[in-house]
Amino acid sequence: MVRLNKIYTRTGDKGETGLVDGSRLSKAAPRMAAIGDVDELNSAIGVALTHKMPDAQHAMLSRVQNELFDLGADFATPAADDDDFAPGEMTLRIVPSQVERLEREIDLMNESLEPLRSFILPGGDPASAAVHLARAIARRAERTAVAAGADIRLNPAGLAYVNRLSDLLFVMARFLNLEGRGDILWKPGATR
Repeated sequence: MVRLNKIYTRTGDKGETGLVDGSRLSKAAPRMAAIGDVDELNSAIGVALTHKMPDAQHAMLSRVQNELFDLGADFATPAADDDDFAPGEMTLRIVPSQVERLEREIDLMNESLEPLRSFILPGGDPASAAVHLARAIARRAERTAVAAGADIRLNPAGLAYVNRLSDLLFVMARFLNLEGRGDILWKPGATR
């Protein structure tokens, strides 16, 4: 377990932060942008969890919150050239089975939804609106992770996880809006 006795260390006062292996890099590095966006996504999901929603969706988001901490640790662990991204005793990695579980959860919720007839505007039920906000942050987290991955090796399962998570959040937002019947549809050019 992690044990934090002191919250401030002063080690980041000059604009650098530490990675899991003890190496240091700029807080403005692309890797840190991805880690920060994953952290913001986790916070947005925490807000979504404060809203009333079915137990199954609450449980899904609770699992995701924990996994997003795992993803942040994964992205904060530099990969060696021969790293196969398998989790180890001291290395936390997202694994393909976590991505597959997200896909099963997407499929399960999507079964009861009407097919899309238009793009959807974020909103409706408060829980749905909060999940839509988390979805938008997930999309940004994916973009910054892909940008970081152009310069450093990142776990492919971690990249797939954040991609699939944005899909899960989209489907969940629809599900929370009366299983899609409460979707707010985009009306192109409606105010011209």
